[in-house]
Amino acid sequence: MSNAELKLPDHDPAEAGAFVERMAETVNAAAVTVMVSVGHRTGLFDTMAQLPPSSSEQIAAAAELSERYVREWLAAMVTGGIVRYDVRRRTYNLPAEHAACLTRGAPLGNLAVAASAIAVLAGAHDRIVECFETGEGTRYEDYPCFHQMMAEDSGQTVVDQLFDVVLPLAPELPGRLAEGIDVLDAGCGSGRALIAMAARFPNSRFTGYDLCGEAIAAAQQAARAAGLKNVHFEQRDLTGFDETARYDLVTTFDAVHDQKDPKGLLKGLHGALRPGGIYLMQDIGGSAKLENNLDFPMAAFLYTASCMHCMAVSLGQGGEGLGTMWGWETAEAMLQEVGFAGPERTTFDHDPLNVWFVSRKT
Repeated sequence: MSNAELKLPDHDPAEAGAFVERMAETVNAAAVTVMVSVGHRTGLFDTMAQLPPSSSEQIAAAAELSERYVREWLAAMVTGGIVRYDVRRRTYNLPAEHAACLTRGAPLGNLAVAASAIAVLAGAHDRIVECFETGEGTRYEDYPCFHQMMAEDSGQTVVDQLFDVVLPLAPELPGRLAEGIDVLDAGCGSGRALIAMAARFPNSRFTGYDLCGEAIAAAQQAARAAGLKNVHFEQRDLTGFDETARYDLVTTFDAVHDQKDPKGLLKGLHGALRPGGIYLMQDIGGSAKLENNLDFPMAAFLYTASCMHCMAVSLGQGGEGLGTMWGWETAEAMLQEVGFAGPERTTFDHDPLNVWFVSRKT
């Protein structure tokens, strides 16, 4: 439909004007988000966090990057409120309070990783527009660099708190891992969680499966570099997964909702556990009901990630397309339906986006 054919209803000029301003701010913030991703990928935030107020030439030299590009990026960061600029000295500074959530290993978590997710998802923009018309889905290959971004996200949401917070959700787990058990991470990505556990618990045996060949190759290389002999990674489609009574611990980290058949996978994972085995599941902690997510942290980001990736890749496999916000209620119900009695649900104040379930096989 052409613009000339659009017939819009009458509107309140004041409300419409206020919304124009809001949309302009939204577009501007989106542009800043893209440049935050650039700052993360190039290491500029990490570099600037270690520098005193510096010129664009000094920053570019320290980061070993082109000064002209760095100068333009700095301009976007200054006008976006990320970097401070001293007009008289012509120097730029990343305040420590901003670096606290924009650098690798940042104490408040690195939100630049989320910004990089937007850039990765935008790469599939044209394909998603086609899918709106056809109802088809996407493939993991449609998202270059996706597994690197997910590895970084997993590094701060899972690996960094694995031993102090996550594994103790099942109090007996650390002791059993120390003694020696068999562990599967289904949808392991590049394997950071498994590699960390394999290094900490040499008496246990670890297996990681993932559909993405690029992620598995990265995991295998990292395991070799660490000299680990007790971890095995394999590219594998988990559709119809049916190993029987092989593992004492199964984990999934943000991996179930975008499967072709989430309930079928959970049933397979239940069957893969030995009696007394534990299933530790992390997923997005939003509700299945939109009205319950109106105040959920970063809800618009999560629905966007769902539309652009999680829902789409599930549909691309011929799946249900439950999406990122399939809801903790859905997850809990499925766990019970496949045979887990009374899954224990936990959320953390420091990590409001995620929910954790500990389920035991009787």
